[in-house]
Amino acid sequence: MGTDNNNLLQIIGTSKAIKRIYELIEKVSNSDSTVLILGESGTGKELVAKNIHFKSTRAEKPFIPVNCGAIPTELLESELFGHEKGAFTGAVASRIGRFELADGGTIFLDEIGEMQPILQVKLLRVLQERSFERIGGIKTVNVDVRIVAATNQNLEEAVAAGRFREDLFYRLNVITIDIPPLRERTEDILPLCDYFIEKHSRRFGRNPIRLTDDAMKIFIGYHWPGNVRELENTVERLLVLKDDDVVTPYDLPEKMTGRKIPNLPDIEDDDRNPFVGGIDLNAALEEYEKRLILHAIELQNGVKSQAAKYLNINRTTLIEKMKRLGLS
Repeated sequence: MGTDNNNLLQIIGTSKAIKRIYELIEKVSNSDSTVLILGESGTGKELVAKNIHFKSTRAEKPFIPVNCGAIPTELLESELFGHEKGAFTGAVASRIGRFELADGGTIFLDEIGEMQPILQVKLLRVLQERSFERIGGIKTVNVDVRIVAATNQNLEEAVAAGRFREDLFYRLNVITIDIPPLRERTEDILPLCDYFIEKHSRRFGRNPIRLTDDAMKIFIGYHWPGNVRELENTVERLLVLKDDDVVTPYDLPEKMTGRKIPNLPDIEDDDRNPFVGGIDLNAALEEYEKRLILHAIELQNGVKSQAAKYLNINRTTLIEKMKRLGLS
């Protein structure tokens, strides 16, 4: 999934799961029903929430996100509902909360599973009555706000364990949108990759990069524990670090390839004076080249053509190097 800078939101992908999510967004956008978005971290839950908002009749009103897991419990109540002057130490002025800021629009409660039970009770009332009181206040505040919540937790398990109120769960779980992890919709990986290459190439003012076929295979086969967010970060890092425009497996992080590059040869200095004697650069480079070639041949079970491919050189070049370095 991806966005641009003008709230022209795009859901990127060709998988059945993504097409189904887009259909659900179209169906639910113009209702006021509460939506619960499920999915692992990095799958694009906030993007789905924004699509629901900006495709609705509330699009001209605020979209207010709140990460319930990132704000300490003692501050989250004030963030959500506001407070009156003098309500607690440090409350030197009245302050409106996120629910009031979202009036007429949508409030997005991310990581709702992290909310503590004491706040779950107050949220339940807002869901039922669309009203609340600020901390330290007696005046009831009424709001017209749509609630979209999201979590990477299994809320049914949290209910069974007593960490999440059952009545709140059923109030939130009116319409559910479940976003599968990226590893379960591999056909979306390359379209997403192309989207992020174009996006960040424009941002950095440089030529787009191109993945070789072998690099593409690694992208598709990698399990992406950080999902779409990790994919975007990987593309951005490649655009920053690559001097040329072609990405090979050698350019990819070790966690993606499973490849471990042998350590550089140990460099020993004279104990009495580190500047005496210096380093034999040619010998050090030759030793490292030997290690790389032996490592590649070992990984490819002695098949030199595969080792050459792994090293991104021709087989004849590999044979010549082995002869020059005295490797049989």
